[in-house]
Amino acid sequence: MAREHIPTVQAATWSGIAGNMTLAVIKAVVGYLANSKSLLADGLYSASEAASSLAGLFPSHSVRHKSRDTERAATRSKEHSRVARPGISVLLSVLILMGGLQIAISALSSLIGDTPVASDKYQHALVAAFAALAIKEAIFQFQYRYFRKRNQAQALTYAQQHRRALYCSLTVLVGIIGSMIGEMSGWSMLLYMDPAAALIASCFVFHKGYRMIVDTVYGSLVQELQQEEALDFKETVQRVYGVITIEQLVAREQEHAVTIELIISVNPRISVLEAQEISNRAKTLLFTRFSHVKEVQIQAVPYDPGYPYKSNHELPDHEATLIQ
Repeated sequence: MAREHIPTVQAATWSGIAGNMTLAVIKAVVGYLANSKSLLADGLYSASEAASSLAGLFPSHSVRHKSRDTERAATRSKEHSRVARPGISVLLSVLILMGGLQIAISALSSLIGDTPVASDKYQHALVAAFAALAIKEAIFQFQYRYFRKRNQAQALTYAQQHRRALYCSLTVLVGIIGSMIGEMSGWSMLLYMDPAAALIASCFVFHKGYRMIVDTVYGSLVQELQQEEALDFKETVQRVYGVITIEQLVAREQEHAVTIELIISVNPRISVLEAQEISNRAKTLLFTRFSHVKEVQIQAVPYDPGYPYKSNHELPDHEATLIQ
């Protein structure tokens, strides 16, 4: 029985970070060249999404089943991560809020000052906004389908976050199109639509920065359980016949519901079907004993005692014994 290759959450998250950062750079460059404050604000919001995902990648209180040697090193690194993650999140939040404040002040000065100067490069801003919206939708479809396969609640949260990004981009599109119409028709009042859209987009940026700070101070909506409660889950799974060891256990709480991710080791001589039956028994036992557990993801891998011990699948048939 071979290990199954399962794409990690980090891989899907990193793809979103790379996509959002690319969109942020494109929007910022085109917005600066086209003198479109709204596109600059939209670029800052894309950067804030990337920063929020990046802050979420830093480990916090993951509960994992490890050897004694690795547990000591993990404990030391965990203490550093507990300090590093809030510091990095707060730093990114402050930078996002400062950028949003600067764009809001610039947009307000354009709204209360003289009539904004029409730009002959609004067409480039419009093309960039449409292209960015299409790319963002493609990224959303990829990540949403991945999260939906793993965790329905996580997919719903991600969809709600994308909805705010969509509203921000649509607001920017309306502002750019209105300013283009004002430039072509000579209606000076329509030229105010781009800075007005920038002011609204800066509010989305403020909200993103505020949520990052709140999630850092009071804990994110997806909180990892304390080790004491996770030990109850571990002891329950270890009672299941056929489970040799628990390689990894991560339990997270979201809106009073708990999701558990497990990697268990089983006898390497059994079939894939038998390993799946063991996983199903462990999942059923968790659902039965803990009413607040709503989802369990279990991956069964062959047990490997490691050097210098020989694995069961290396023994002759007459020497093999059943590991339980």
